[in-house]
Amino acid sequence: MRLADRVAVVTGAAKGMGGAISAALAQEGAHVVAAAREEGPLRALVERLAGLERGRRYVAVPTDVTEEAQVAALAHRTLEEFGRIDILVNAAGVIGPIERPLHEITPEEWDHVLAVNLRGVYLCCRAVVPAMIRQRYGKIVNIAGTSGLRGYRNRAAYSSSKWAVRGLTRTLALELGPYNINVNAVCPGVVEGDRMSTIITAKARIRGTTEREVYEEYVGEMALRRFTRDEDVAHAVVFLASEESRQITGHDLIVDGGWDV
Repeated sequence: MRLADRVAVVTGAAKGMGGAISAALAQEGAHVVAAAREEGPLRALVERLAGLERGRRYVAVPTDVTEEAQVAALAHRTLEEFGRIDILVNAAGVIGPIERPLHEITPEEWDHVLAVNLRGVYLCCRAVVPAMIRQRYGKIVNIAGTSGLRGYRNRAAYSSSKWAVRGLTRTLALELGPYNINVNAVCPGVVEGDRMSTIITAKARIRGTTEREVYEEYVGEMALRRFTRDEDVAHAVVFLASEESRQITGHDLIVDGGWDV
């Protein structure tokens, strides 16, 4: 197992992509501290991981990543339980306003997207970095997105947040490299699941078209002509969390089926 006895903190872990990432890390032998706002799904995830029977420990810590005190408590709980933090995966995020031009996005909506998608990443990195520096080892993987690689019409808040995550990733890689800490980003494209279904439904309603037409529009932009799955993203995260990526830092691993080609 590539991550045997490593200690991983995963935010946004309750379901979807975060849940798949947590399971993939656990399959590779990591202890997982799962964090998310929704306690019920979070507890259910930990129970599923416990069923893997790999002799690892899995801990659920309900956390709002926009709240400094809660994030600090997450890091403190992890260090209390395991004495170290080897891996941080920042997967918590929100989609924000859909199919809305910038001038129709309220300041409150803008602030909420940036609070979760950017401030949350900053707070979590800030909380775990001192422990990683002390142990002279760490792997930080931020979930950015292909929306942070090019402009994304009518999704200004979301796109801006993902561009910012990429900038934070590169800057932090420079700061932490001397301490043997790798910082990278994974950029998923269009990922199957509830969030993408919400986006497709909203686009179809606002445009006055069918959901199938919106779906086909997305697929037609991808070289591989298929949506990305949560597991595809999880595999990329495992790679960046393992020693196979020891010489990779400050970069983006794009998992989008060729959407940004």
